[in-house]
Amino acid sequence: MRIYEELFIVKPDATEEEVDHLIEQMSGVITHAGGVVNKVDKWGKRRLAYRVDKYREGEYVLIEFQAEAPTVHEFERRLRVNDVVIKFMTVRIDEDLKRIEKRKKHREKRASRKASAAPAAPQPSVAQQMLGPEMPAAQ
Repeated sequence: MRIYEELFIVKPDATEEEVDHLIEQMSGVITHAGGVVNKVDKWGKRRLAYRVDKYREGEYVLIEFQAEAPTVHEFERRLRVNDVVIKFMTVRIDEDLKRIEKRKKHREKRASRKASAAPAAPQPSVAQQMLGPEMPAAQ
């Protein structure tokens, strides 16, 4: 199963009960198809970047879930036909999580190599480099 984030914007004039019912309905679609809902965040009403269907603001809802591709298609279809939803966006985040984990392991490996390396010899000053090893630097 892959991990997805679904962010959708609900009309600002929708009641709290309508929004909760929509969240319950969409979570039911995921669980019925064998997926798992990891997190549901209601961000509240926010101003939109641009006008959408004569609305300047909307209520944002973020759902993070694990599911297969056909479940995501059904989820998006139901959002598309729902009158309360203004806009929605689905993002697959499991690839990003894998990439972040890989970078973290690489950093830890590099840090452990640096820590285990012996301390380097002190570097000669610029004057010593210019004069050479046989001539002492003036004091």
